[in-house]
Amino acid sequence: MKKIHILSDEVAVAFQFLTRIPTLSKTFEVDSLSRAAKFFPLVGLVVGCGAAFLQKLLLSHLSRAVIGLVVLAYLMLITGCLHEDGLADTADGFGGGWSKDQILTILKDSRIGSYGAAALVLSLLARYVLLASLPAERFAAYVISSHVLCRWSSLPLSYFLPSAREQEGQGARIAKLTSLSTLIFGSLFSIALVIVALRWSAVAPLLATLLVVTLSGLFYWKKIGGVTGDCFGATNQLAEIAVYFCGVWIV
Repeated sequence: MKKIHILSDEVAVAFQFLTRIPTLSKTFEVDSLSRAAKFFPLVGLVVGCGAAFLQKLLLSHLSRAVIGLVVLAYLMLITGCLHEDGLADTADGFGGGWSKDQILTILKDSRIGSYGAAALVLSLLARYVLLASLPAERFAAYVISSHVLCRWSSLPLSYFLPSAREQEGQGARIAKLTSLSTLIFGSLFSIALVIVALRWSAVAPLLATLLVVTLSGLFYWKKIGGVTGDCFGATNQLAEIAVYFCGVWIV
């Protein structure tokens, strides 16, 4: 019973951190987020299922373009624009900073600059166009797979890369603190879900997500020697777009 209680707390922490969905979780403990990381793909499954249900509900009433806009708005609301904020800050930091110290200073600034605004606009536009272009019969499979995989992206980044800052910020709470068992569990769970959803079509989204994670991770390592919480959000957004693109391109 104690183990079940611990697992339920970890699930609640994952949902509390990544979404606006109300939970009964207590305040974060020091290592609660790194232990909860294994359930990030589960959060993606729930978020993706909500988007798929919304599309199914509206399919016979609205055009694909309008449905794409509604689904995108839902995704932003349910996550509190957490990942959009990370993408904007990351674009500002790496676009405007020349040294590690400059980049980290800009990343801490809550204001959005020109690079961040441009990245945010491009991300929203890309996701809207791709969501509106996904075939109706494969919409659910690709949206669910996308949100499972983009949440999974935080696991390998946090396993292999240290925090770019000294015990400061959300990134420091999971960077290099994610255990091998968490990485394996989250990876197997994600791969299984995507294969069930997409069958043989799962190969391209899986490889695309792996490519995004690898390239972005190498970029962060080269520029700042690790990751920050904003970096996780940026990679999340890129992975989401990559899987949508696979759905439009393959079909």
